Amino acid sequence: MTYLLLITAVLLGSLLVFVIKPTTKIVRLLLAFSGAYLLSVTILHLLPEVYTETTDYKKVGIFILIGIIFQSVLESFSKGAEHGHIHLHSDSKTFPSLLFFSLSLHAFSEGLPIHNSDDNLLWAILVHKIPIAIVLTTFLIHTKYSKKTIFTFLFLFAIMSPLGVLLGDKITFFSTYATEITALIIGVFLHISTIILFESSENHKFNLQKFTAILLGILLTIFTL
Repeated sequence: MTYLLLITAVLLGSLLVFVIKPTTKIVRLLLAFSGAYLLSVTILHLLPEVYTETTDYKKVGIFILIGIIFQSVLESFSKGAEHGHIHLHSDSKTFPSLLFFSLSLHAFSEGLPIHNSDDNLLWAILVHKIPIAIVLTTFLIHTKYSKKTIFTFLFLFAIMSPLGVLLGDKITFFSTYATEITALIIGVFLHISTIILFESSENHKFNLQKFTAILLGILLTIFTL
């Protein structure tokens, strides 16, 4: 079921682009909601979980910092795709290898700790994937890439997290260092979620719709997970 849900989240995001073609405003609100949800799950569930699994708190903190740095490096190649901003030229016919590599590595890594965590992590990733899939699909259909290239890109992106779940379950190394890997992903989530929330502001002005989306994301985490 986990594998199916992860693939379905990407598929749903892509289908929304083709079926209803969400506006930029709607996508920004979805990103704000997902960023708030991701941040809330990280703070309320993942952080307490990882700190109760060890007494070496400094090591956990170090891996969280490594996760933040790791995501910063990935974004130098993906140009911000993980938080909904793809700053690439759309007139190129060359396959975006760096974008694919960084997004795939990001998706794969966030799937690794799912098997060793509760459902909160899975739901956080699912909520995060839908708006990102919308942004990614929107970018791809405005490029000069062939339809085959676009669907191949989306398919491979969709299976990366399930692949991470599978290897995280079957390979002993990932189980042995589950706490460290989860801490690293916490760092990744902290980086992504805070950037989503801060970047979605225009000229640092108060936006009631954005604030409502953020509040809903936080409240949903508090009362349902």
